[in-house]
Amino acid sequence: MQASVVRLSKLSVIAAVLMGLAVAACGRMGPLDLPPGAAADQAPNPKRGLAPEGNPAAPPQKKSLPIDWLLN
Repeated sequence: MQASVVRLSKLSVIAAVLMGLAVAACGRMGPLDLPPGAAADQAPNPKRGLAPEGNPAAPPQKKSLPIDWLLN
């Protein structure tokens, strides 16, 4: 009886660690978002979205992954 409890607790700890590692990389890639009040404090940037010559910049190319077919 005691051995099965120890085995079950070890398996549950291993499962919890594996689940934590599985979701550790989930999320958006990029800089952190500003707090809600911080966006109102900043002045608008007129050069945002412009190339160095002053022309509108092309949107960034979307990189596709082999797993994208699951998400689309």
